[in-house]
Amino acid sequence: MEKIKMQPTRPEDALLTDAFADFLEKCRAKNLSEKTLNIYTVHFKFFREYLSDPDKKASDITEDTLEGFILYLQNRGCNDITVQSYMRGVRCFCYYLMEEEYLQRFKIKLPKADKRIKETYTDTELKKLLKKPNVKTCEFNEYKTWVFSNYLLATGNRISTVLSLQIKDLDFENEMIQLNKCKNRKAQIVPMASSLKVILKEYLTYRKDSPDDYVFCNSYGGKGDIRSYQEMLAKYIQVVIFIGYNIVRQEKIYCHPPPDNSPEESACPA
Repeated sequence: MEKIKMQPTRPEDALLTDAFADFLEKCRAKNLSEKTLNIYTVHFKFFREYLSDPDKKASDITEDTLEGFILYLQNRGCNDITVQSYMRGVRCFCYYLMEEEYLQRFKIKLPKADKRIKETYTDTELKKLLKKPNVKTCEFNEYKTWVFSNYLLATGNRISTVLSLQIKDLDFENEMIQLNKCKNRKAQIVPMASSLKVILKEYLTYRKDSPDDYVFCNSYGGKGDIRSYQEMLAKYIQVVIFIGYNIVRQEKIYCHPPPDNSPEESACPA
């Protein structure tokens, strides 16, 4: 009887798609967020489209392959920041392949990208944005968006962090806010400005509901959706500040690359 031999756990003929599935499982085991996994998936989707071979082996990836992917994205019309973002995701995957001995080790350099200074609001525009709507005549959504705008400007929190905020996280007595969902996944406590305290206390008299409910809800009282709030805020800004002039400037200030905000969508033109 032939002796049992050790078989390689990562055969050289492993398909790239199978290796990526293993990569996602390892990411889940590391407790990475679903948003991060979705971004990796979108980046891999473009990488696989570039390779145009469903049976591509993981061991076939080379430095030339990655350089070709950069050119592929540039030819699709992606800007430098988007190309760098997609390459960062693919690089993470490729380094995993190297660790698992799918690939020989080689260094992957990200393409350079110019960082532009974002245009900010003027004092006049901020006064318009922060002007309180008439609570006797406005809809709740308009009032809620005004409160939301004040909160963002007062704290600088990310939208995803704000939408995870529950009523019980607001400590009016000590003027503190507990943030339980942050990008670094560490809970934080931040001060609540006195002006924001007044706004939030009044808002909750209209919002009502229990301490476990979300501060900024959807129309039915459930957790607000990031995309919906982005669109709601954009429309509010357009009406309050930019109605009738320079809508392009509003888009420059408000819009962000989709890979950071909605990984389902591509930042590259079709």
